[in-house]
Amino acid sequence: DPGSPVYSVPPASHPKPRLGAQPAAIVTPGVNVTLSCRAPQPAWRFALFKSGEVISVLHWEVSKELADFFLEEVTPAQGGSYHCQYQMAGWDLGVWSHPSDTLELLVTGDWPKPSLQAQQRGVVTAGDNVTLQCQRPGNVFGLIRFALLKAGATGPIQLRTTVGKETDFSLQTVTAQDSGNYSCVYFQT
Repeated sequence: DPGSPVYSVPPASHPKPRLGAQPAAIVTPGVNVTLSCRAPQPAWRFALFKSGEVISVLHWEVSKELADFFLEEVTPAQGGSYHCQYQMAGWDLGVWSHPSDTLELLVTGDWPKPSLQAQQRGVVTAGDNVTLQCQRPGNVFGLIRFALLKAGATGPIQLRTTVGKETDFSLQTVTAQDSGNYSCVYFQT
């Protein structure tokens, strides 16, 4: 299909779009999620990708700056890495914008809460490296994906996949901006 999204070089005056999730990028199964792709100016077509595969393409009779992609009653299988692209009127059919930054949609299960502990003891000073260990209780079967969260951030700040029941997150050369409240979540992949 000549109109299918591909990575190609659009005009430099058209930057990448932004992708957001409502009500959040971390949800429990069964929640309705809207992924919104916002172009920097009105566009004719939008495409949503999950881990490189085209999920949906929307196009209109008039230009719009925003496209909403609806995921109804999400399941853990719908979690993953998403990005979007847009196409402007006048561009060749195969030319699409650069991809948005990746949005990680995390669909967590109804499992026991994990614990998060700092491996360092005492006061952490600027320039130190800090390791935070996230551990889930109980037996583990299959691959588990852990996400490190920071209060106030719009999504996970680090992701790790492991077959074990714990993983380490490293914060390198910490600064005052790294201070805050951290937590972690996990889900099966």
